[in-house]
Amino acid sequence: MVSIDLGSNTIRGIEIECNTLKKVAEYEKIVKTADNLHKTGCISDEAVERIINAIGEMRNHLNLEHGVKAVTTEAIRRAKNGLKVINLIKNTTGIEFQIIDGKKEAYYTLLAVVSRLEKLKFKAKKFILVDIGGGSTELIFFNNNKVNVKSFPIGIVTIAQKYKTKDNIIENLPSEMDGIKYFIDEYYKVAEKPEIFISTAGTPTTVAAMKLGMNYKTYDANRINGVFLQKEDLKEQMERLLSLDEKSRQELVGVGREDLIVAGILIFRYLYDLLGFDKACVVDDGLREGVAIAECKQLNIDEIFH
Repeated sequence: MVSIDLGSNTIRGIEIECNTLKKVAEYEKIVKTADNLHKTGCISDEAVERIINAIGEMRNHLNLEHGVKAVTTEAIRRAKNGLKVINLIKNTTGIEFQIIDGKKEAYYTLLAVVSRLEKLKFKAKKFILVDIGGGSTELIFFNNNKVNVKSFPIGIVTIAQKYKTKDNIIENLPSEMDGIKYFIDEYYKVAEKPEIFISTAGTPTTVAAMKLGMNYKTYDANRINGVFLQKEDLKEQMERLLSLDEKSRQELVGVGREDLIVAGILIFRYLYDLLGFDKACVVDDGLREGVAIAECKQLNIDEIFH
């Protein structure tokens, strides 16, 4: 079973063996789907070409001939030419992407994270899961299988390209994240604070990798899962990243991500404050894993959580 997640910055694919749910192979490439989307409202021809080329490369790593479930998220959701792009990719590659809404995206991600937490033998029954993507951020309050979820159109690509500098991002984050603050405040009025803060997606996994001495090429998800990041770790790794020249930053976090991770860290740090936590547990598993698990188990993702 192969699942593909076309995100706002990265395309990620995974092949798993359904009987055991073990990973057979994986593929990931930065394609900058949402590049300049905030200006034009459209996915650019250059981005479409990068996506199509990446799918071509993916065929060398994953079996795309049958049993493929492909989904795409905020960038294509938001783009005026989203459906046109999906049709062009299908006609060129044979891969048909389903545009999923923020709630379904969150549910798939939650399914993957719950599966990983079980493997890590985490006991928490109440947690907050945050998924900071390129074009959107999902907040998922999980309370004994009851879920309160909301997706916000705030991501590391859109924020980085809109505000460009660290200082501008810091200045504008409170207004950009006002909706997230309201959602958290309203939840805390009627429910207990979660036992643990869990984070997934590129920013937390990258910072965790940096903390553990890894770079983009030596990244190992097995070492990342279950790592805790203190709020101070974010500041330390951001300052380290900013102190490097462009080539060194690219080697550390990947080409095309060197200017985005700072925006991600600033969003991430602000969420620590809004949620009232000083540390977060990092999980590498996300949307693509959740889609694969749901397909293998023939689960209706909308009926798993309530």
